[in-house]
Amino acid sequence: MNPEIRYAKSGDVHIAYQVFGNGPQNLVIIPGFISHVEHVWDSPDQAAWFNHLAARTRVVMFDKRGTGLSDRLGQLPNLDQRMDDARAVMDAAGVERAAVMGVSEGGSLGALFAASHPERCSALILYGSFAKFSDWFPTKQKFDGFLNYVETAWGT
Repeated sequence: MNPEIRYAKSGDVHIAYQVFGNGPQNLVIIPGFISHVEHVWDSPDQAAWFNHLAARTRVVMFDKRGTGLSDRLGQLPNLDQRMDDARAVMDAAGVERAAVMGVSEGGSLGALFAASHPERCSALILYGSFAKFSDWFPTKQKFDGFLNYVETAWGT
């Protein structure tokens, strides 16, 4: 059975999140470019990884605004809004301090959150992350192809 989907309020936006596991430490996962807290459990490999984490820690993961089950707005959020969203999820989940894990594109936000709110971050984990795109990867053509794939295949 998948963890309950909850919603934190960040300004006027509802941020979908889940809490699972009951270990002695808190781990907040900041997702990459695309996420969906409900459908991530459909992948046996990801479900096994999350269950492995949950055996050792209390995990909080969320969909960034505009993705998954979180509210969509007509504009891209800025970094301050995205940090506010992470903080709102932590507050709603009763997490005062946590290890923050930034996955892929979520790594830069995780690093910024840790630097801006050191009192809330006990450790920083970067997984498949980067501070910025390099000049040579991905090429605009490859990135546009990826976006086209996401738009046509998402939810199928």
